[in-house]
Amino acid sequence: MSILHSVRLGCAASATFAVLAGCGGGAALQPAIAPQPAAQARVTQSWVSPAAKNSDLMYISDLSDQVVTMYSWPKGKMLGQITGFFNPEGLCVDKTGNVWVTNDTSEGVHQITEYAHGGTTPIANLIDNDGRTNACSINPVTGDLAVTNFFGATGQGSISIYKNAQGTPTRYVSPDVYYYYYCGYDDKGNLFVDGWSSGSTFAFTELPKNSSKLKTIMLNHGISYPGGVQWDGKHVAVGDQYGPIYQFDIKGTKGTEVGSTPLNQETQIVQFWIQNGKVIGPNEHSANVMLWDYPAGGSPIKTLSGPGEGATVSLAKPLSS
Repeated sequence: MSILHSVRLGCAASATFAVLAGCGGGAALQPAIAPQPAAQARVTQSWVSPAAKNSDLMYISDLSDQVVTMYSWPKGKMLGQITGFFNPEGLCVDKTGNVWVTNDTSEGVHQITEYAHGGTTPIANLIDNDGRTNACSINPVTGDLAVTNFFGATGQGSISIYKNAQGTPTRYVSPDVYYYYYCGYDDKGNLFVDGWSSGSTFAFTELPKNSSKLKTIMLNHGISYPGGVQWDGKHVAVGDQYGPIYQFDIKGTKGTEVGSTPLNQETQIVQFWIQNGKVIGPNEHSANVMLWDYPAGGSPIKTLSGPGEGATVSLAKPLSS
């Protein structure tokens, strides 16, 4: 496997594997933003402002400082930080506003931890023995939790589905996907997943609702590096870590591009989040979190100082309440 298409492990990868594409390896684009902010002391204790409970919150995971930071949404005022992680990466939110974080322990336990809106104490902790947890998504119809396992104990990764976001997961694999990157449910409960094949080419697959088998989807537009996957309300949005976010209509086994959102910065957006006509893009290279209009894109409309990996938004009063 070439370095260009190597395994993405997160910036705090173990010594067994190299730090590769997705956190600065591979054919990285050099950031145009300079200078970098001065290094700050690592946060060692969780804290939260009293204002967080009644505020809409943007959550950003940070591999470099091993924290998840809460900001007011959409203004971007820091309202809290959650510590105690080892490799916090993927973030997702359920219909009650609870936030899930894919992360590891220093002993190498792969887990997905749940927090109440504005909370800093775990309320659930699921273990995933299938591999390196990378990203997550909540099924809006059933409440099931999907987790991508980037790779597994024997090599190939997988998708783990936790029924009702609890218990022991069911594992799904596709012969066409070896490394599983990001996932997202649409409004009907179909799950879409991107990644790499064993030959280091982009792969895209779907687990249709009520199905027990992944099916390969052929997209009509190439993607260089697998990025985030999210339903934007009309289309399946698929990111290219070094390029635009593309919108696809999926029918059967074909995906047709119907639009794209250019991000006019030399960025590496790993996992984005779309909310209320805005897209949040934690930028690994520039140590900034950027916001763009969606789907227009173009130049960022807001920049927050601080590195990031994953993003999600939790509403103080979820639509389901």
